[in-house]
Order: sequence, then C-alpha cells, then structure tokens
Amino acid sequence: MMNETSTKLLIVDDLPENLRALNALIRESDRSVYQASSGEEALALLLEHDFALAILDVQMPEMDGFELAQLMRGTEKTRHIPIVFVTAAGKEMNFSFQGYESGAVDFLHKPLDINAVQSKVNVFVALHQQRSETRRQVQALEHSRQQQEALLKELRATQAELQRSLRLRDEFMSMVAHELRTPLNTLFLETQMRTVNLERGNLAAFDPDKLGKMVARDGRQIRSMVRLIDDMLDVSRITSGKLSIRREAVDLTCLVRRVADDLGPYAAASGSVLEVMAFEPIHGFWDAFRVEQIVVNLISNAVRYGQGQPVEISLAHTQNSAVIEVRDHGIGINARDQERIFDAFERVMHQDRTGGLGLGLFITKQLVDAHGGAITLQSQPGNGALFSVTLPLAGS
Repeated sequence: MMNETSTKLLIVDDLPENLRALNALIRESDRSVYQASSGEEALALLLEHDFALAILDVQMPEMDGFELAQLMRGTEKTRHIPIVFVTAAGKEMNFSFQGYESGAVDFLHKPLDINAVQSKVNVFVALHQQRSETRRQVQALEHSRQQQEALLKELRATQAELQRSLRLRDEFMSMVAHELRTPLNTLFLETQMRTVNLERGNLAAFDPDKLGKMVARDGRQIRSMVRLIDDMLDVSRITSGKLSIRREAVDLTCLVRRVADDLGPYAAASGSVLEVMAFEPIHGFWDAFRVEQIVVNLISNAVRYGQGQPVEISLAHTQNSAVIEVRDHGIGINARDQERIFDAFERVMHQDRTGGLGLGLFITKQLVDAHGGAITLQSQPGNGALFSVTLPLAGS
C-alpha cells in the first residue's frame, strides 16, 4: 500500500520482470515504489508525485531513458529529481557521456550489483529525507516568524489603543472636572451670598421675586450637572452593551414640538430661534425617552454651533420610516471632522469653549443605531450643518 508520507521512488523499464526485480531490491517499509513501463506513463507519475529518485532504463521503445531525462530537466516540477540510468551496454560505450549530458546523477550496469543498487538508493533516500526535513523546518520557522510578526503587530495595536484609552481617560476626567466645576462654582457662590445676607439679616434679598430667580438659577445649574452625569452613564451603558430600548407607541410630532418648547429659552439665550416644521402626526414604535434624547442632543448641538442663527427642525415620513432633520446656519463642519464627529469625546473644534463633553453626537448615533435607524450629516465650513435621522416606524 502506498503511503503518502513515505519517500517515493520511481522505476521505469519496459520489461515487467526488470521492474519486479528492481522493486524487490529497493523496497523498504518507509518507501513507496512507483513503476512505469514507458516514458509517457513515467511522465504522468512524475507530474503527480514528488519523487526522491528516478531510476530509468536507457533502452526503451518509443521514448528511451535519455529522452525521458531531457523532458524531466525541461519541466520545473521534475527538474531537480535525481536520475540514475540502468543500462546493459558495456562500460566502454559512450552511454555514460550521453547520460550525463541528459542530466544523469549516476549509472547502474546490468547485471545489477545488489549492494551497489541498495547503497546508491539509500544515499538518495537519505538526502531527500534531509532536504524534506530542512524544508519542513524552514516552513515551520517561517510560520513562527509570521506568527511573531502578527503577534507583534497585535501588541503594537493594543499598546496604541491602550495609550489612546489612557489619553481619552485623562481628557475625559479633565473635561468632566471642568464642566462640573462651572455649575458647582455658581451654586457655591450663590450659597455664600445667601449666607452673608442671612448673617446680616438682609431678608429683602429673599423677597418672592428674587427668591424665584434664585431657584431658577439653581435649577439650571443642577440640570447641567444631571445632564453631564446622564451622558457619562449612557456612555457606560453603551460600552458595556447594557443600553436598553423600551418601545411604545409615540407621536413623534408631539414629542418634537414639546422638546422644542422646552429648549426655546435655551436657544433664545444664545440669540437663536427654533423653527419647527411638523404639520401632521407621525406615529411609530420607539423608546420615547431615547428619541427625546436624540432630538435634544441635535437641537442643543445646532444652537451651540449655530452662531445665533435660526435652527430649523423638520419632520417627514415615508411608508416605513420617520425622518427628523435639524439644520443650523452656523460654523459648519469640514470633511475631516465629519469622519470623527460621531466618536466619543470629539468636538467640532479642538479648542471648543462651548461646553459639553463631546458625547452628545456619539450617544445620539448609538441611540439611533439601537432603534435600527441611521443618521447622516451634510455640512460645509461656514454654511451650517444638516443632521438627518431616519427611524423605522415599526422598529427593527
């Protein structure tokens, strides 16, 4: 039985008795001997298998051993197979010279010397096994090198990601401290002023009109801190895969108008006006709280970068989806920044003094994705920005 892992030998002779005799001489347990009775049959085997040695009879009809050897030397796959010729011609004839020209490694003369045949074959088998083992070791080394390079590349990528994470963490902590300090400082100063007025018995500072304004200021500062904390919690839920969507029947038109009414004073404080273009109810199944977050973030972003210009909020729907568009006429966003604007902790400008952690659009995109929707941006520097959100009416 031929063993694919054993060393393969090819013997070629037109006489069956010669093939049987030579086969008996060279066969071993770790070898597979293939036999061919013609040059054509030998070529077919040579193209199919990787032989350690080819033993060719010189005098064969149609294609003799020399012609077969020349064909072997002319083919890339068989060019390096050692060839030993077997000839019955006398040693004084020029067969040896012709054989070496054809690429012979050695000659065997009939009648065959058993020890000489076995010794020569053993040498070629050992050489082939050594070459095979060397090739296997080289391949293993190359595979190991490739694995090491891949591991090194992965380690470098991990290191770069770790450094980026550390940098983002430091930037994040810095931004959180800065953003929380503003409302906290305001509350602290308000508290100090009230304490001084109480110590001096200045109760006029607490008349109903002034007290109402104090409470309103406190509410704004507390809402600012709550918004920052909510953003941080949402990022934590998103990164841990724990963001939940609770669908219910929602009138999107009613929701958007309510949000615009709530944000009207905030826009007015920036010199902006919110213009809502929604003329008919649009019903769908969404998480009302999360959709409200989407709308709030888009409007807040438009007011923040809108340079006091009007902000337009429009609603439309197709057969299967609702479309929310928020357009501002502010500073706009260049193409390079548009590629990163939906990433965490990214802002339109590197030196952004408008407040916020750079999480609004990141959270917005994650909420839109969670609803099975899509968000797009169209903008040019100086020409404002148009954010479009598409939400499936029935959910995904």
